[in-house]
Amino acid sequence: MSADAPSHDETMEGLAAAFGGDESPGEMLRSRLVADAERDGLLDLSYRTMDSRFGSLLLVATARGLVRVAFEREDHDAVLAGLAGTISPRILRSPRRTDDIARQIDEYLAGRRRRFDITVDLQLVHGFRAEVISHLGHIPYGTTESYAEVARSAGNPTAVRAVGSACSHNPVPLVLPCHRVVRSDGTTGRYLGGAEVKEALLAMEAHRRT
Repeated sequence: MSADAPSHDETMEGLAAAFGGDESPGEMLRSRLVADAERDGLLDLSYRTMDSRFGSLLLVATARGLVRVAFEREDHDAVLAGLAGTISPRILRSPRRTDDIARQIDEYLAGRRRRFDITVDLQLVHGFRAEVISHLGHIPYGTTESYAEVARSAGNPTAVRAVGSACSHNPVPLVLPCHRVVRSDGTTGRYLGGAEVKEALLAMEAHRRT
């Protein structure tokens, strides 16, 4: 190396000065890579994780909107691998499409938000299941509907079991609140995040609604 050539540390400091901000040079280079990929149409899926009172949450978005929310117990790596196979392998960790989503979910879990202002991409669900998932956003905060009531609202009153299956495969829980769908006898039923999470969400909403 020439005596006049900058060291690695000097190069990194130069990059930091050139890009500005509080990010490390490595983070800035990653941001630049993601921005270039998105500009060139090479980024189909952006993801990030966020801490929550229920553990780490995985948020994944396409250019059209939020496509997946996954609880830690679902195995984030497995979820990402599945999305790479079903949607696109062009996936990168990036907050560009998910920062506002994370902020709204954080506000909801803190009891400061009752409605989400988030565009959702439901390409992972089809047919009657899509009708059920779409209906979930119309169930008001702090209230519940039975699986039978949701079946009627979705246009097929006899499809109670199918409603349960749709809720258990809801790709965007919390934002489209399948936790507000319960059994006719009032018991909570199953939930992707676990029964204890469903009960906690219902209790939080009931408390904040009063």
